[in-house]
Amino acid sequence: MSGNLGRTGLRRRARACAPMREFDRLPGPLRRWLAQAALPWSPRSARRIYERELRRCGDAGRAIARLSLIEAQTLAGAVPGADQNGRSRGRVADSGLQ
Repeated sequence: MSGNLGRTGLRRRARACAPMREFDRLPGPLRRWLAQAALPWSPRSARRIYERELRRCGDAGRAIARLSLIEAQTLAGAVPGADQNGRSRGRVADSGLQ
């Protein structure tokens, strides 16, 4: 079953908890970030990274920026022709866009 994940080489995992309940317990900045995230993050993994970065730097904004970087790097690995920030390395003319 591919669901709404589309065609990707990323692994999927079974859930052993109530993800919406975990989501509701997240800090506000992390909930807002997850709501717009491109990948289907689990609340547990997002919280783990967020809290680690918060302990390291003490700034919620920087912790969210780190999550964005991790997501972009993951997407770059899943999309052929993308750089580490998730941007296409192909020429604009090749895609038909100007």
